[in-house]
Amino acid sequence: MSAPAFDPTDPDPTDPRPQPPDEPGPNECCGSGCPLCVLDLYSDELQRYRTALAAWKLRHPEVP
Repeated sequence: MSAPAFDPTDPDPTDPRPQPPDEPGPNECCGSGCPLCVLDLYSDELQRYRTALAAWKLRHPEVP
């Protein structure tokens, strides 16, 4: 995972706004029922992002 890019609109550069995960491309899932499907991994990452974003918004209520 790469470091988040600097966003000049963040109210606190030491606590940057969480960034959403990259969505898998249309051909990344092979459709064979893998135990660790990229779509399942994306869903897990998306849930972590939403949780982190909600916590960040509580710390930064001035940001829409």
